[in-house]
Amino acid sequence: MIGLLRRLRASRPPEVERCVVSVAGREVDYELRRSARRTLGMRMDVSGLRVAVPWGVSLPEIEHFVLQHQDWLVKRLAERDEALALQAFAAADGACFPLFGEECVLHVGAEGARSRWLKADAGEVLQVGAKDPRSAVVRALRRRALPYFLGRVSEHCQRLGVAVPPVRLTSARTRWGSCSARSGIRLHWRLLHLPPQIIDYVVAHEVAHLVEMNHSPRFWRVVETLHPEWQSSRRQLHERARTLPIIQPGTGAAPQAED
Repeated sequence: MIGLLRRLRASRPPEVERCVVSVAGREVDYELRRSARRTLGMRMDVSGLRVAVPWGVSLPEIEHFVLQHQDWLVKRLAERDEALALQAFAAADGACFPLFGEECVLHVGAEGARSRWLKADAGEVLQVGAKDPRSAVVRALRRRALPYFLGRVSEHCQRLGVAVPPVRLTSARTRWGSCSARSGIRLHWRLLHLPPQIIDYVVAHEVAHLVEMNHSPRFWRVVETLHPEWQSSRRQLHERARTLPIIQPGTGAAPQAED
């Protein structure tokens, strides 16, 4: 029996894989996810196309399903292309990017200049060297993000009366944060682009998992204790995520889920 189960599992296609389909003369890469669901489903956001199907559905059947919705998909692809074009960030002197929801100006100095944050009448300025300024911006944001996140995690843990776990940064493509009893809390460095109240919602969300490792009504009551305006902040998070700049090449669109 054990051998039979092993053979059955080995014959199953992978639960998640990357596939390509030709739509209106364009090769579209998508994430295919198989599960015990009963129907086929499809969604598109700035992260790309995702198709969810039951076990046993063949690739030709999946392609047929996608092409049945070709008009819808072509429209969504055009919207995604427009959103990604708006998000593209050129790390040039005078460029602006959001920092805590406010505009921060990039100043590209001499090649050997050190990165540093400066105060200005209109807000903040980030000064970086001329050698690979894009990477310098990412490093500066990450260095600033970790102590800020740690401070917010510590405050929320104190309010709940729980120990402060390890806090680390993440560059996950799909989630703003995660919480694990073993590895602690991870928060996406790109949260630093968002207003403090939205960042605080994500932090509160992950800290709440220290006492409720689920999304039950009890969990959301804990979140509300830490962040009473969580519903409004959650909506704003999903709305603003579509407009955040892509500073680090290869990261793609901003995450769409909290954990």
